[in-house]
Amino acid sequence: MKIISTNIAQPTKFIWNGEEITTGIYKKPTDVPIYLGKKDVRGDEVSDRKVHGGEFKACYLFSANHYPHWQALYPNLDWTYGMLGENITIEGLDEKQLYIGDIYKLGNALVQITQPREPCFKFAYKFENKDVLQQFIDHGHSGTYVRVLEEGNVKTGDTFKLIEHAKASVSIFHFFELLYAEDKNKTHIKLLLHNDALPLRIRKRLNFFLR
Repeated sequence: MKIISTNIAQPTKFIWNGEEITTGIYKKPTDVPIYLGKKDVRGDEVSDRKVHGGEFKACYLFSANHYPHWQALYPNLDWTYGMLGENITIEGLDEKQLYIGDIYKLGNALVQITQPREPCFKFAYKFENKDVLQQFIDHGHSGTYVRVLEEGNVKTGDTFKLIEHAKASVSIFHFFELLYAEDKNKTHIKLLLHNDALPLRIRKRLNFFLR
């Protein structure tokens, strides 16, 4: 798989329910390599570290293959890579083939697949439509966050190559589906409970559904 865009954001402010909000969702393509650190992408705005950045969300990847779907739904928006909030846009990225715990070589960095992106109000504000949240869930292709095992640079034209496949795991696609399903797949939950590529708080959240 090939990296076709690297994207970072400067802080952007907007008013939401009378409160000033700062966000890093307005990412734009770069013409230089980006550096993947253990907690974030160097130089990229991470405004709310309770939900973005950190060990398990150091960098967000999204597939270029899904862009036509979103462009057709929102043709009047200003479309560039990074529009879905991703740091790295990858050609051929398939959430059904990405398993939580998989290890990939990403440019000069080594990363581990961790969890899907869950859309929030900032995403709705950017798309100027609250319906985009449910549309994102229904589409099922969430992209993925990664943990950075070895820091390094990533540039356009680099590759995303599988190094080690996780055993007894669940794909990002099916985990994203699980998060929003009324009838939770208990088999998938049991596989995820002991997967240390997921933060403990998420595993505790999943364990609730086995009671």
